[in-house]
Order: sequence, then C-alpha cells, then structure tokens
Amino acid sequence: MDIIYTIWLRNMKRYVRSKSRIIGSISMPLFFLLFLGFGLNSVVQLPGMNGDYMGFLIPGMVAMSVMFTSVFSGIQVIWDKQFGFLKETLVAPVSRLEIMLGQTAGGASTAVLQGFIILVLSLFIGLHLSNPLGFLVALVFMVLIGISFTAFGIAIASRMEDMTGFQLIMNFVIFPIFGLSGALFPISSLPSWITPIILIDPLTYGVEGIRYGLTGVSQINPVVCLAVIGGFSLVMTVIGAFLFRKIKI
Repeated sequence: MDIIYTIWLRNMKRYVRSKSRIIGSISMPLFFLLFLGFGLNSVVQLPGMNGDYMGFLIPGMVAMSVMFTSVFSGIQVIWDKQFGFLKETLVAPVSRLEIMLGQTAGGASTAVLQGFIILVLSLFIGLHLSNPLGFLVALVFMVLIGISFTAFGIAIASRMEDMTGFQLIMNFVIFPIFGLSGALFPISSLPSWITPIILIDPLTYGVEGIRYGLTGVSQINPVVCLAVIGGFSLVMTVIGAFLFRKIKI
C-alpha cells in the first residue's frame, strides 16, 4: 500500500502545483455552461426538467471534466517512460500492479477534484440540487468515471511511446464517447437507430447517474447506471493492469 500511496501523492502534488493545468481543464466545461447553457436555456424545452436546459447540461459538463482529465492522466506514464522515472520505479522491489493502481488512484483523484470544481462553480450559475444527498450520489459516479477512464488512458499509454500520438488517439476516441453520452442532449429525443450505440457508450451511464444525483431525473434507471459504470471500471482496471505489466522500457 505504501507504493500506491506514494504514487498517488506524487500525482496530487503535480496537479496542485500546475495552475495552468487546473485552469485549462475547467475552461472547456465552463465555456459550454456559460455560452451553450445560457444561450439555449430559454429556447430548449426538456420533458421532466421544467424547461431548464442549464440544469440538464451541468451533469454532462461535470462528467466531461472528469473524463477528459482522467483519460489524459495516462500521458503521465509516457512522460515517466521518456524521462526515466518509470524505469527506476519498475526496477524497485514492488509489483507493477501496485504502480498501476497508484497511477490510477492519482489520476482518478485529480479528475474527481476537477469535476468537483465544476460542480461548485455550477452552484453559482444555476444548479439547484433536488436533494442534498444527491450530491453524494453524483460523487460516487464521478469516482467511477475517474477510475474507469484513468485505467483506460493508462492501458493505451502502456502500448505507446509518443505523447503526441497518444493525444491524437485519445482525441479520436473520447470525443465520440462524450458526444454520444447524452451530455448535451436527451437520449430519448434521438432516432431509434442510434439508441443502441448510445447504450453501448459507458459514459452514458455515468452522465445519467450524475444527472440523477443532481436533478433527481434520469433517463436510465440509476441502479442500472451504477452497475454498468461500476462493471466498466472493474474491467478497465483489470485490462489496464494487464497491459501495464507488459510495458517495455
């Protein structure tokens, strides 16, 4: 457990000290909230949301912040590989599983903290909690999103050597995942032929889980959301650990 804590603490210190990273990570979600949210709030009518598009959009932006931050934390593996830190870590008398879990815990923690910042800022621009306990529900889903996509990022980074290539591949993968998650629009309003694709997207269940916690409204049963995103987190952690064990320096 010491190595997991040490790597987690290293990731947290790097995050706290990087003010530009914090600002850059919250800029995109805030841009969507301030311009898309306020711009469409008066013209978009959503069933079950009392016409409040801003309230519908906020959970999606929280999930977006968590996912983007967690996925790109995988680049830390490539960075450590190129600058020799990973080699020094791997030759230490500790298991690669512990190293990977430490990286996952660190990446997920920074991602959840990033999502929490968006959540707090949202309280000042239109978020109305349906139930204070729903905040804890949303936090659980944020943690699961953070774990699953951090492990996903580490799995991809374990097979790559170039940071630029990693960023290109991640952008190619995560933008469709985000776009099809129902973060920007209700999935019930989409054509029936695209519904199976949306239901395959694991982020859909994370977004709907957060939305249920914050607004009390969800288009998918929250228990189903918890089971799917929880199972996805477990699967991605196992895959990430397996690929990390195969990493070559």
